[in-house]
Amino acid sequence: MVRTTSKPSEQQKTVDSSSQSLEVVDQKPQFAVIAPPPPIVASVNDRIRPLLDCVDRLRHLNIMQEGIQLPTIVVVGDQSSGKSSVLESLAGISLPRGQGICTRVPLIMKLQNDPKITAPNLHLEYNGKSLPVDEFRVADAIVLATDEIAGHGKGISNNLLTLVVKKNGVPDLTMVDLPGITRVPVQGQPKDIYEQISDIIMNYIAPQESIVLNVLSATVDFPTCESIRMSQKVDKTGERTLAVVTKADKAPEGLLEKVTADEVNIGLGYVCVRNRIGNESYEEARSDEARLFSTHPLLSKIDKSMVGVPVLAQKLVRIQATIISKCLPEIVRKINDKLALNLTELNRLPLHLSSVAEALTAFMRILSSSKDSLKKILIRGEFDEYPEEKEMHCTARLVEVLDKYSSDLHSKNFEKEDFLMEEILALQETKGIGLPNFLPRSVFLNLLQKRIKEIAATPEDFVGRLWNYIERIVIKVLMYHCDNYPQLQSSTRRAAQNLIAKKKDESVDWVRDIIGMEMQTDYTCNPDYLGTYSKLIAQQNAFMEIMNDHGKGSVMNLE
Repeated sequence: MVRTTSKPSEQQKTVDSSSQSLEVVDQKPQFAVIAPPPPIVASVNDRIRPLLDCVDRLRHLNIMQEGIQLPTIVVVGDQSSGKSSVLESLAGISLPRGQGICTRVPLIMKLQNDPKITAPNLHLEYNGKSLPVDEFRVADAIVLATDEIAGHGKGISNNLLTLVVKKNGVPDLTMVDLPGITRVPVQGQPKDIYEQISDIIMNYIAPQESIVLNVLSATVDFPTCESIRMSQKVDKTGERTLAVVTKADKAPEGLLEKVTADEVNIGLGYVCVRNRIGNESYEEARSDEARLFSTHPLLSKIDKSMVGVPVLAQKLVRIQATIISKCLPEIVRKINDKLALNLTELNRLPLHLSSVAEALTAFMRILSSSKDSLKKILIRGEFDEYPEEKEMHCTARLVEVLDKYSSDLHSKNFEKEDFLMEEILALQETKGIGLPNFLPRSVFLNLLQKRIKEIAATPEDFVGRLWNYIERIVIKVLMYHCDNYPQLQSSTRRAAQNLIAKKKDESVDWVRDIIGMEMQTDYTCNPDYLGTYSKLIAQQNAFMEIMNDHGKGSVMNLE
């Protein structure tokens, strides 16, 4: 509707044409356009809100405490870079502002576009409470809630504060505003304030599901910003970092070169904005911003796809929808895996035992399960129950124990450079009446006993190490299957240790008996020797038959 007015005259007439009405009452009509100010986001994809509600519900269920990361837009920036002003421009509400750290706790802002409501609906959620907030007192309410969470003063806390904003014309976004980065603590702040803030920021921006909204002031060099250094540390390619340049009107010189040269590798691009100043209304701020970037001799040269809060809102909505669509299937898979794991743990919980028979049945079930597990890992070499615990991969570990035993035996270095010299010296010292070069049995036994003494301790050590390892395995398996029966654990552990100690003593005694027999006489349990001996003795009868029968040939084939 366009209307002009002037003094009545003979020339007055009315012209109606389709949807326009024009009254001409003067030779020089003056036109005034009457239209409501456009919202930041004129239209939002209807599919975004359900996805965002789903992620918000998952966040409310504290699913991140289970190690499942959610796609999140994280707002970071150096102190006084204009973070809060950017969020104010997007939400159209006032946030705490001033000198020093205004944001002392992570503030989750949930912006929900609702065209049906006429007045904004805001409420704060923290410490298990949900409180309605007046639009014009939201900054004071946030300060009070922050004091309750982080205490009075200037300290910070990692406990969350959530602000839900339902309003007509806001973009459908969920963002996390973090404390501004400060390097030097002021009076009232802890000395390690920088480390505390850094830890909080890195915790939020490190996951690959996070989009980093890096707020930079046009008045500083971007490479010197601490927030840039942090984001580059976790996002070297910049593929999930979007930069917002504030205070463009205060430092327009060289801003075009800064955002086009991209010396700090911002993969998602730059958006230059002018935030609200003083007591401006948000509508006035948007109008002044549009005029600034269209008329300023330097700022007007920046591409229109890189300037303005509306452009920033549309980019954030699009980026958020993309990252949620990308991450949601993987989130669902992780939730199902966690659910299956928890159901397994639930099924392992003990049933209510009301009789001796039920208790005995449960005990026998524990023994049966433990026996099956021990067969798998000790005999069959299967370790699907303990895929990440290398000590439970028993066949591999037993081979290592045997290899060490073999290495210990060979380290005795029986193969000396002076081969047989000891035997030759022994022959010389035992010369007597008899056949030459035949080693007397007493000398042979003396040499044999000397060699056995050198290795006598090695087999005992091997048996001890082997049984100690088996004891650790058995105890671990038993404790795993007794995990839900703490009253059985101590007695089961004691019984297993007693049994293994008994078997260990038997094995050590057996090894000592073998070594003792080797020491007493020229006796051996060496399987190679015994096998060769058995093969030769098996041919004894055939050999004697040929020797006693002179009619047979004198050529024989023996193995």
